[in-house]
Amino acid sequence: MIRFQGLEKRFADVRVLTGISLEVSQGEIYGLIGPNGAGKTTTFRIAAGLLRPTAGTVQVAGVDVAAAPEQAKARLGFSTGSAGLYGRLTAREQLEYFGELHRMSAARLRQRIDEVAEALDLGRLLDRRCERLSTGEKQRVAIARAMLHDPPVLILDEPTSGLDVLAGRFLRDYVLRARDQGKAILFSSHYLAEAELLCDRVGFLHKGSLVREGRPLDLKTELEAATLEETFLKLIAGASSSPGPASP
Repeated sequence: MIRFQGLEKRFADVRVLTGISLEVSQGEIYGLIGPNGAGKTTTFRIAAGLLRPTAGTVQVAGVDVAAAPEQAKARLGFSTGSAGLYGRLTAREQLEYFGELHRMSAARLRQRIDEVAEALDLGRLLDRRCERLSTGEKQRVAIARAMLHDPPVLILDEPTSGLDVLAGRFLRDYVLRARDQGKAILFSSHYLAEAELLCDRVGFLHKGSLVREGRPLDLKTELEAATLEETFLKLIAGASSSPGPASP
């Protein structure tokens, strides 16, 4: 459902991504894990058509993002850690606006607003201006916006950042239901216990390279680690002690 092949990205003479290849299948949650600056957000922004790769390709539900960006975006829901809401619009108006951009019918839009509001506990927030919402409330509205048009592929970059315990639980339950409905979900989180709980597979990104991927249990067994966090630390320590790619 989403496929990265040989993805590379440079900004001037700084190499940010080096040959990323991975695939997220229908009905799978794939966690991309790495420290700040590893290249996760750059990878996601390329998949969403917001950046062009230096080399390589990304396909979303069979559509090449570079060749047909509008078609790819129609098949994708993308949420980042920055809500980016219009402050003077209510949460409902925000969702209605983006639903119209996706050319959803009025009846379908009303239905989906009700569905995502229930799933993310937004009912009491829908008619409040976004500028008056807390950080966590804004984040929930942004996630609802990404999921509104019911796309087959979801990219969720730090989706639980800023959420309280209850809201985070609502989101995790929604993501699991979306997986069970057959969606392909690419997910990142600094909370490795959360990634271990949610993800069918994980990939560890370090200095722009995918150093290992697999099922959390398999990786923990291979690295003789008790938790995914310990696995991550062992892999990063090994990668840091190995010679990196030659500078351009």
